[in-house]
Amino acid sequence: MALLGTMVLVSPVSADEIAEGRALYVEHCAACHGVNLEGAPNWQSRGPDGRFPAPPHDETGHTWHHGDAMLFDYTHRGGQAFLDDLGVRFDSGMPAFDDVLSDAEIEAILAYIRSTWPERMRAFQAERTAAEGAD
Repeated sequence: MALLGTMVLVSPVSADEIAEGRALYVEHCAACHGVNLEGAPNWQSRGPDGRFPAPPHDETGHTWHHGDAMLFDYTHRGGQAFLDDLGVRFDSGMPAFDDVLSDAEIEAILAYIRSTWPERMRAFQAERTAAEGAD
């Protein structure tokens, strides 16, 4: 077990945790990000509100380009709070889930999402996660 920010990473992830993560994903994330992680239609084009629709979490999106700490924080605090802290001027529609999901539930959802990626993408994402710990 390794501590990364406020998130605890546990390896390896059990099949039960992945199944729990899938159920939580369907309940809390699929309405925006798609039941099959496919993202909202036209996710790369701004909508009428000026925001980009929810991106996919499968291999066609960019979720796997980010390390675990970033993904956890973005989900926990919400996209806008995360981006504001970085000084990034971007209007994120990602809500905060800190009052909705426990840390363990967020971790389970992320474990489920990671479990769907091809091995080369999981390896790349693991490198990003390791680099976050070195920062």
